[in-house]
Amino acid sequence: MASMKLIASSSSQWVGGRRTHHLDQRAGSNRPLARRVTPIRAGSYTEELVQTAVSGSSPEENIMPGIKVDKGLVPLPGSNNESWCQGLDGLASRSAEYYKQGARFAKWRTVVSIPCGPSALAIKEAAWGLARYAAISQDNGLVPIVEPEILLDGDHPIERTLDVAERVWAEVFYYLAQNNVVFEGILLKPSMVTPGAEHKHKASPETIAEFTLKMLKRRVPPSVPGIMFLSGGQSEVEATLNLNAMNQSPNPWHVSFSYARALQNSVLKTWQGRPENVEASQKALLVRAKANSQAQLGHYTGEDESDEAKKGMFVKGYTY
Repeated sequence: MASMKLIASSSSQWVGGRRTHHLDQRAGSNRPLARRVTPIRAGSYTEELVQTAVSGSSPEENIMPGIKVDKGLVPLPGSNNESWCQGLDGLASRSAEYYKQGARFAKWRTVVSIPCGPSALAIKEAAWGLARYAAISQDNGLVPIVEPEILLDGDHPIERTLDVAERVWAEVFYYLAQNNVVFEGILLKPSMVTPGAEHKHKASPETIAEFTLKMLKRRVPPSVPGIMFLSGGQSEVEATLNLNAMNQSPNPWHVSFSYARALQNSVLKTWQGRPENVEASQKALLVRAKANSQAQLGHYTGEDESDEAKKGMFVKGYTY
């Protein structure tokens, strides 16, 4: 199975949701080190795609580069102080160029906020944008990652998250079908169904797995090949435990991970932008990669995890 390398999965200005003033990975001197430590943003998306292709990532190595193609969130007029995702203008020509440069998949992240409603307008806008992006990506040879992130913000119970997630994914698949998107040629990047980050009761991995799989089985066709969860501000250990719980029984899809913060936080803390820490940070990355590899098989135990890996990374109103 080929590995996927996403160009700029998350902003390099953030480590565990906190702005880092001592570590500027965009500085030219740190870019080669950043690429040796972990495949995160070291420049513009297009720049990093070209440099990834030049540096030797290739199908022969089972590494397929991809690129984030949306242009970010802006306020959505007529909504409950919600946002919508820009980037459809010119996407076809950009996608064709990205394919020529070596990209084989694309990512488009939009968000839904539960404390803001969510309004029917915001859900429709998120679903329609994802569907148009997915259709354009497939037309240009790219596998689209479909990602309507339901933010952790709020003090609502897990039942409320389940209700919103079912509404969002129902509309997403309605508009994917309307746009003739081939379900066998997409990957999903959903949020796990959890209580709001400020809810007084914390759910167990087993409960999160139960509610998340209930939602997916109600809304996601079995023709979709893969579910690649985002971590969304959970601690590294929480994200891995929850993934492991979802793989305790067979699922219609491959259930795996596409984490940013939950893979990178302890790695970047170890690295600190220093050349002498590169080897140690690479080992830290392997620890997290192995843990999640075990979790997607249902074999993760959570033993011998560091205190750093157990720290939550939720940031209210998180954007990148």
